[in-house]
Amino acid sequence: MQPQQPPRVKLTSTNDYRESYSNSVQVRVSVWDFFLAFGTLRSQTTEEVEVANFQGIYLSPQQAKALFMILRQNLSQYESAFGEIKLDPQFAQQGPVN
Repeated sequence: MQPQQPPRVKLTSTNDYRESYSNSVQVRVSVWDFFLAFGTLRSQTTEEVEVANFQGIYLSPQQAKALFMILRQNLSQYESAFGEIKLDPQFAQQGPVN
């Protein structure tokens, strides 16, 4: 018995597909899903930062884990090629889980 080949994946874009830049993502977790809110962060003053969210995406727990694994793999490859990514300690801290 031969192993079954995985299906071919055909990527297409819908008419409303857009690409945007995000330097902020907030994550909310429930028992049913993960919610990622993407936005752009702008420093207003040294005491105030504004985040303008422009897109929210819900993921199943399975898709969230698949995303985590592919991001981990790609970050590892990126750092192997270009060096360690340093995070600003001010923005790298853990936030509350919602």
